[in-house]
Amino acid sequence: MITNTKYPFVSMTKMLADAKKGKYAVAHINTNNLEWTKAILTTAQETNTPIIIGLSEGAAKYQCGYKTVAAMTAAMIENLKITVPVVMHLDHGSYNACIEAIEAGFSSVMFDGSHEPFADNYKKVNDLLSIIGNRDISLEAEVGTIGGEEDGIVGNGELADPAECEKIAKLPITVLAAGIGNIHGLYPENWAGLNFEQLQKVSSVIGNIGVTLHGGTGIPDDQIKKAIELGVVKINVNTECQVAFQEATRKYVEEGKDLDTVKKGFDPRKLLKPGYEAIKAKILEKITLFGSINKA
Repeated sequence: MITNTKYPFVSMTKMLADAKKGKYAVAHINTNNLEWTKAILTTAQETNTPIIIGLSEGAAKYQCGYKTVAAMTAAMIENLKITVPVVMHLDHGSYNACIEAIEAGFSSVMFDGSHEPFADNYKKVNDLLSIIGNRDISLEAEVGTIGGEEDGIVGNGELADPAECEKIAKLPITVLAAGIGNIHGLYPENWAGLNFEQLQKVSSVIGNIGVTLHGGTGIPDDQIKKAIELGVVKINVNTECQVAFQEATRKYVEEGKDLDTVKKGFDPRKLLKPGYEAIKAKILEKITLFGSINKA
């Protein structure tokens, strides 16, 4: 029996429907620790922007589980007086992880069955929808493996089969992740770019729901804008925030600020602050590009 603890999270359903109607995309920012979550929440509040906080299975394990992250995020929303809509979303979850996240109070889950035979993927999506029932919890499905690496799962960026997309979109899912040449992580120099012909085919057969663009790091701005025009309503960003955090933290250390014993530069709150500010700046850059500022 699944019980869903009442937290101040919303599902993606209305949020992404509004994005599709308004021709913009909502940012899905993966969180990796307290600094990430705080940066996501404060930037969204300061810009009146709807936001999706994504959590991978690996990041959940690192942060002591789904219950810990859900409770911490809910408490931060209260403490920071966050009023914009916030989705707590499981990113690339297995079937069991989706159930665990729902039990922990997540308002949205992504079941990644793209590495399974389509029939199995379809059945598990349908089963999860039955488990969710009439509760306001959104479900993201995936067809066609996204390239790159995500928590140990490697994909070659296969293009999604429009027929499979059409079939799974007839289920009451909220959004569909479909392979259109995108990859997770940093893009190689020889990357061919997004396949807009494939995106058009997918968008034309999935009805009113939109498409999630995974691997949002490093895609040229013009391609992002065109993807939104063609039906992308949710864009995932993780690696760029990680790189920004790393660069800012490295700069702080290389400048020797962590060695300042008078100002206690070694204090983790000071050591991590430049990275926190760098994440905020990167999120602001992305939500500006996606067109979601003042859409809360």
